[in-house]
Amino acid sequence: MKKITLLCLFAFMSITLHAQNVDELKKELASKKDSISKLQAKAKKIQSKIDALPGWKVGAFGTVGASLSGFNNWYARNAPNADAANIGITVNGFANLIQEKFFWRNSGNLNLGWVKLDDKSVSGDEDFETASDVFTLSSLYGRRLNKKWALSALGEYRTTLIDNFNDPGYLDLGAGLTWTPTSHLVVVMHPGNYNFVFSSGDTVFESSLGAKVVADYTNKYGDLSVKSNLSLFQSYKDGDLSNWTWTNSLGYTLWKGVGLGFEVGLRNNKQEALNNALIDNPAETFDTVDNKLQTYWLFGLSYAF
Repeated sequence: MKKITLLCLFAFMSITLHAQNVDELKKELASKKDSISKLQAKAKKIQSKIDALPGWKVGAFGTVGASLSGFNNWYARNAPNADAANIGITVNGFANLIQEKFFWRNSGNLNLGWVKLDDKSVSGDEDFETASDVFTLSSLYGRRLNKKWALSALGEYRTTLIDNFNDPGYLDLGAGLTWTPTSHLVVVMHPGNYNFVFSSGDTVFESSLGAKVVADYTNKYGDLSVKSNLSLFQSYKDGDLSNWTWTNSLGYTLWKGVGLGFEVGLRNNKQEALNNALIDNPAETFDTVDNKLQTYWLFGLSYAF
């Protein structure tokens, strides 16, 4: 009986000591996590001060996506013997000069994609075809009125690189005000802007005077890089000549600048919609064309430096 009592007492003490050790370790872990949170908050404040210092700030991140597939006697497909491939790449870069009395912000965006479907039942090899083709450069100069507002001038150029370079091409030149509530957000409001449209031959594209609004947000949350850019032109001459483009990019670093990335782009441009519709139906007009929302997206490996 004594042995059983001692054994039960020993087991009870072991459980109690184990529970105490677990509780103590949990308390120690919570204390360490609290210390880490405080250090991260301090580091974020220091980084904000560094970002606010005068001088050049440069950086870039992007995404590379690719997929390859092959089918042999796969009868569920319309083409049971075929090879397919998709390749895409995006680059987002910036070079900003921030000074006490002025700023000069420069950025570029590139999105290229190719797709290939080689049906082995059809003679001849299929080449890669362009799936996405976007190229944008912008330069914004601002003379500060105070910490948040500045008189500014903007130049923005948009076109394609692989197919039909500068046909069409868009060049916006304008002036007005820029609002910078934080070092990560820039909002451009230019009531005086001319939208030059370049195209070859007799096309529906037309240049016009209008208002330009650009909102750009770029930030980094730990290992997550975020960039969102909205560029909108509202024509004073005709609403059919207006357009907007909105791109959003995310990049999460896993190891030495390499990680996962995602980018999605939206665009509305009635001139482009009509120009495309006229290929199959020469009778289309601005009043009859179906101006659908243009979109693209890419997911794959990301890089940052």
